[in-house]
Amino acid sequence: MNKKKRARVTLQQVADHAGVSKTTASLIVRNKVQNISEATQKRVLAAMSDLGYVYDRVAANLRSQSSSTVGMIITEIANPYFSELLEGVHQELDKHGYTVLLGTTSESGAKQDSLLSTMLEYRVSGVILCPATKSSLDTINRLEKWGIPVILIGKEISGADCDYVGVDFAPGSKVAVEHLISAGHRRIALLGGPTEASSWKARKEGYGQAFQEAGLSVDETLMVGSPMTRDGGLNAVRQLLKHPDPPTAIFCYNDVIAFGAMVGLQEAGLTPGQDIAVVGFDNLKEAATSIPSLTTVSSCPQLIGTYAADLLHQRIMGLDIEPQRIIIKPELIVRTSSSWIKSETNE
Repeated sequence: MNKKKRARVTLQQVADHAGVSKTTASLIVRNKVQNISEATQKRVLAAMSDLGYVYDRVAANLRSQSSSTVGMIITEIANPYFSELLEGVHQELDKHGYTVLLGTTSESGAKQDSLLSTMLEYRVSGVILCPATKSSLDTINRLEKWGIPVILIGKEISGADCDYVGVDFAPGSKVAVEHLISAGHRRIALLGGPTEASSWKARKEGYGQAFQEAGLSVDETLMVGSPMTRDGGLNAVRQLLKHPDPPTAIFCYNDVIAFGAMVGLQEAGLTPGQDIAVVGFDNLKEAATSIPSLTTVSSCPQLIGTYAADLLHQRIMGLDIEPQRIIIKPELIVRTSSSWIKSETNE
């Protein structure tokens, strides 16, 4: 026997059950509670639970032609960098009652397009996007056509005239390589990362500047790209160690790659920080507790998330000024992985 489908509980029923107006119940459901007492909020939430009320966000968006939902698209959910960045995004957007719809691309442009289509269907009010490496300007134009503000983070898209929040990769890379040069290293690898990305090219720029100002030549055979993962770092360092004249120090695209590289060095019987110096980029929380602790450049992912979320909220609220570029100054954090001083035999 087929059971009769239960009728959907209405907001008016919730309001009647809690003894409040429908308007008050609506404000609480949408988390717009600044002027509503805690006792009233508890009554409405209890009524929702008692009656089994589920907020139909899509229908509400269609009625109001607006949304309290924002989209966020990142490239790699397993990377702790994005976990820290998301902390900043959520802490800021929670203040304004937004819900975050999260998607990951794994660096696939096709998946990124699919996620954007889904988010447009849900009528998101704005998007925070860490673009896939080969993203084109069409991605931004598509959002602009719909009048949806977008904040780029971490990587830029060539020619895109939109807001961007990130760290200054070139100076951060320069100070990291200068640190290794000052310790006596001359053969310094640039390890990992997507070589087509603007963020990799900026790191290469800073890497080259450090060599140039020290009067040294860059050996491009010591530049090895890889996926932005531990396995990427592991496989890249395996390749690097096959070089006929291997490096004495490694500057990694990010901390996750550095963690993988250190595993690869240990696999080869080498001790990071003693046999080969290693420097990362991001200063993830794990960098301070890894063995050895990782020298790295701080990119402040949580702060980037906070700034991006705040700027997106301002755009949603109607901020109409030229696109903003918020660039965070990087800082070198010296730890055990780069403590070894090279001897004069490599000068």
